[in-house]
Amino acid sequence: MGHIIVTGAAGCVGSAVSNFLAEVGHDVTGIDLAAEAQGWSGRFFGGVDLTHAGDTARVAGRIGQSVDGLVNVAGGFRWETIAGGDPASWEFLYRINVMTAVNMTRALLPALLVTRGAIVNLGAAAALRAGAGMGAYTASKSGVARFTEALAEEVKGEGVRVNAVLPSIVDTPANRAEMGMADVSKWVRTEELAAVVAFLLSEGASAITGACIPVTGRV
Repeated sequence: MGHIIVTGAAGCVGSAVSNFLAEVGHDVTGIDLAAEAQGWSGRFFGGVDLTHAGDTARVAGRIGQSVDGLVNVAGGFRWETIAGGDPASWEFLYRINVMTAVNMTRALLPALLVTRGAIVNLGAAAALRAGAGMGAYTASKSGVARFTEALAEEVKGEGVRVNAVLPSIVDTPANRAEMGMADVSKWVRTEELAAVVAFLLSEGASAITGACIPVTGRV
């Protein structure tokens, strides 16, 4: 087992991934813009703006050189139509969904090249086909997928694996509040998503890189 960095660790999905990885024996360090992570007792760096390359480089320096894996969960969602929405949402979602992953990966890549580690990015199944009100979000999550593929090609000869998980609707309190009449039994549970992430970090996935893996439950 190794030292795994999880961004967005204070959020529902990030905390679930962090806790799952800790339970299976990894040493986990969490990072988030939020000052504190509720229910997470591991090493945690709060108040870090991963859209800012300088902030990201500083926290990477505090983490140290022993890094075996990186899970880029940090991100967000906005539902807006193109006609009625704010054009700034496109830039905002690109920054929090794509640039957080790019900045953290660039900061930790030298360490991951030494350990021949693994990177897992959180994409979205919705990025495969956008619906109404999903343009900005799915464009940014498509960017995560393309970033995953490009980096995998860059580093595959150096022993670092890079993959993404593409969940459908994840069973979180926020999604339940937003879609109260939905059949949540069809959604992806956070622990199910975390288990796929853990597999992609493991030696069992040593032959997998550049993959964007749908994790869609029964939606």
